[in-house]
Amino acid sequence: MKIITINLPEKYLQAIQILNDMDIYPSRSEAIRIALGDFLAKELKMYNDLEDESFKILIRSKMNKLNQ
Repeated sequence: MKIITINLPEKYLQAIQILNDMDIYPSRSEAIRIALGDFLAKELKMYNDLEDESFKILIRSKMNKLNQ
């Protein structure tokens, strides 16, 4: 796993903290990982069906098209 830094509106952070305090998620990081996974599954419908290497190939292809 990689570590990243993000800026969140205070309201988002407070909501995530409430979920953490209620023991719904073991940590804020886990809550964010799950939310991001759900977002990616929705936005990239095929995301969950792709193996890691296939996903990397897809991203490289998309980046090449953008750079042309």
